[in-house]
Order: sequence, then structure tokens, then C-alpha cells
Amino acid sequence: MEQSFFLTRMLETLRDGGESTAFIHNGTEMTFGQALNSLRHLQAALAAEGVSAGEVVAVVAGNRPETILVQLAAQLRGATVLLVTASSSLPDRLAVLEAAGTGTLVIDPEREPGHARELVQSGQVPRVLCLGPVPPWMPEGTHDVLARQRDEQISVPRTVRLIFPTGGTTGTPKLIVHSRIYDGMAHIFAPDPAGPGRTLLVAPMSHMTGNATVLGALLRRDIVVLHNGFDPGAVLRAIETQRITTLSLTPPRLAAVLDHPAMPGTDVSSVRSLSLGASPLSARRLRQALAAFGASVGQGYGLTEAPMIASIAAAELDGHPERLESVGRIVPGMEAKVTCGEIVVRGLSMMDGYLGRPPIGDGWLHTGDIGHFDADGYLYLLDRADDVILAGEHGTKVYSNVVENVLVAHPGVSEAAVIGIPDVMGDGAVVHAVVVPTEPGVVSAEDLRTHALATFGQPHFVPSSVDFTDALPLTPIGKVDKKALRAPFWPGRESGSLT
Repeated sequence: MEQSFFLTRMLETLRDGGESTAFIHNGTEMTFGQALNSLRHLQAALAAEGVSAGEVVAVVAGNRPETILVQLAAQLRGATVLLVTASSSLPDRLAVLEAAGTGTLVIDPEREPGHARELVQSGQVPRVLCLGPVPPWMPEGTHDVLARQRDEQISVPRTVRLIFPTGGTTGTPKLIVHSRIYDGMAHIFAPDPAGPGRTLLVAPMSHMTGNATVLGALLRRDIVVLHNGFDPGAVLRAIETQRITTLSLTPPRLAAVLDHPAMPGTDVSSVRSLSLGASPLSARRLRQALAAFGASVGQGYGLTEAPMIASIAAAELDGHPERLESVGRIVPGMEAKVTCGEIVVRGLSMMDGYLGRPPIGDGWLHTGDIGHFDADGYLYLLDRADDVILAGEHGTKVYSNVVENVLVAHPGVSEAAVIGIPDVMGDGAVVHAVVVPTEPGVVSAEDLRTHALATFGQPHFVPSSVDFTDALPLTPIGKVDKKALRAPFWPGRESGSLT
């Protein structure tokens, strides 16, 4: 029988890694050989619990080795794995479990125990298993799958299937199904002849970016250093003391690292690959990253539906300052075009589809991103369609990302987010900015309005109001949470775009 190339390669990698370190988590090391033994035990435990091929197994767990290992164990059983972001709302998590037809829930009781308890006690899923000692609030008969110490013959299925919920920032999350991309990863990632690197993970393992980062690092036989959440000081300490070679950061998290007082004195020379993505990055911040990390800096563009769409490396910026605002050129195997201002894509990294929904008829995925290409094929993002502000009585389109870049270019601004809020005159929306200053009181709202008007020359693009804050609200994966910023101004509505 044909076997999954991804799972076959993963088993070979764990076996061949032997006694070399695979994971570092909370100061404890796990070797590749230990990871393989744990995987075998987990696979046997799931078999003993009755987990079968075709079943949906939901995993709610944090950044620990056992999370990725139970995912692989379920896939070896032929199950479809649903990765649930633990910090999403209870209604969203319950909706996701129901929509996927979940048969088994594997839960890490140490990962947000209050939320985990609510989820388990909802009775949404017929079978609950525990990653670790079973707390008293778990259903009677719940077993700790890490406690079983027996093997069972492993039979590799033909394929793997994972489900990722969308962020749910514009309503109930959709369920994104991926299978093909994992075999693609297994073809792309191979051990470095120069020896293993060290990959730092701060993104949630339950998100596509974090999940792919760990799996790719294992296939390269890197050491995976796992952090439970993001702390800029801890990232800098890890880079220096663990000699991190590879890491990924969202723009807000990059800003926190660059602005941290320990940054100037930290040795970051070990970093060979700093990948930036998930949301637009200002030219100013990219310049700072290049100054700090040099040629290791690269930027990518993708979605959970299509994780690899475009990329750009530091070398492509030499002599081309305009490309500082680009997310790069379309990667091999993908196609992209702009239709009515929106970027649409298709190709090898595409999802299988949305669970329970008809397939995309023409194969082109509408990304919801507004952008354009230059003459050399470099892609520039202007905004999310949901974030475009229709300002004034004539509905002039204001791209929030463009205004944010101008605000961040001011020397007194560390970060900025722009949203549309109701115009008190009743003529559509006006631009509102939420700004993190470099220092308290260093810049005023009038300073920023003057700066924006001098740049744009049109009042529609100038923030009518500015709030100053110590930090912007972020989603669990490190994007600016504009839904949270808009909520006080648009009660009962998801967006302030008026589209």
C-alpha cells in the first residue's frame, strides 16, 4: 500500500536522529530517540482508546514536545487532526469541534486550565484524553495517554490530513483542510550538511505557522527550542545563550524585540534565518531588522489557506529601497494575480478546501488582501479588504496599512494601528489611530496629524483622532487585533470599514 511520504520521512528522521537533541522545553532536553519512543507509546495509547482511521481528533495543547507527537500519533492512526487554538473563545472552540465532527479531544490540562475545563465540561466530544495526569474535573474514566508504556505495530497510512480554524476575527471560524503541503515539506526540508541548527518557536504550535515551523525543523534535524508564549527579553536571551539559528516573528513581535533595552548588547550573530510575516511590516522596521540581523532577514506572505505565496530576501533589497514595502515575488509552484484590486492565488501550497463547503470552482482563492504588483513582479500589500476605511460622505478609500506606515515613519512612533470609526457628522467613517510612542509624551496627536497631512496632502488620510497606549492588543499569533480596537466604536458590528 502507498504510504504517506511525510510520515515515512518523519519516522526515519526520528530514528536516525538517535541520541542527538530534538527538543528543549522548560530547560529539559528530549532526544530524537526519546521522541520516537514517545510517539510509539502515544500511537499505541490512541489505538487502545479506540481512535480509528477517518476519525477527527482535536488537540488543545501548548508548546511542548508532546503536542506535536500526539498529532503525529493520531495521523499514524489515520485520523484527521484538528488543531484548536486554546486561547480562542469558548463559543468559537465549541463551534469548531461541532463543525469538524470531532470524535476525540486530546487536551493539555496545563494549557489555560480554566478554558480547558470549560471545554471538557461542555460535553461536546464523546471521548476525552489527557496529556498528563488527569485532574479531578475531567470526566470519569479519562486516561492519561502519556502514562501508557507499550508499543504497537505502526502502519503508515497513505496521507495525512489536518484541519486549522481561521482566526475568527470576522465571524465564526471556517475550517481549513490541508494534506498535500505536508508531503511538500518532506521533499523540501533535509538535514543541513553543516550540522543541525537551532529553531526557536514562540508562535502557537496550534497555528499553521508554528506547526509547520516545528515539523520543518524536525525534518532538518534541528534542535527545536520551545517557548510558551512570547517575551522579547526571553527571545533575546535564547538567541544568545542557545545560539538560535532560525526564528519567525510577526511585525509587532519584531518591534518588541528591536525596542527591548537588551537588544543593543545581545549577540545575535548566530541567526541565519529571521523570517518576518503574518501581517504587513513597515519599511522603517524592516530597515531596523536589517541593521540588527543583516542578511538573515527575509519576509514572507501567506495565509493559513495558502501558507507560501510570496517571499523576499535581504539581497533583493540592495539598491531597491522601494522594495522595503514589498512582500516579495510569488514563490515557485504558486500563481497570483490582482482582480478588482484583490489578490487571488492558486498553486501547490493551497489548502484542500474548507471543510463542509463546496470546492473553489476555478481554483483561484480570494485572499481578502488588497494589493498590486510592480513591473518586476514584486507584490505590495495595501490592506485587508475588511480594514479598508470608506471615509467621508463620498466614501474615499483609505488603506489602513498605508496610513500606519506613514505614522510609524515618524521618529516618535514605535507602533501604530489605524481603524475606521463613525463620523460624528454622520458622513461614513473617519480615520482613528492607536499609537505606541517611543517614549511617553514625545509626540502629540497634532504632531502626527501634521506629519500625515504633509505626506498625503489630503485630509481624508489624516487621523481625526489619536489614542496613545503602552501596547497594541494582539491576537494569539501576534497580529494586531483590530477587531478588539474597533469594538468600542462599532457595538454589535464586526468591522468599521462600512463596506
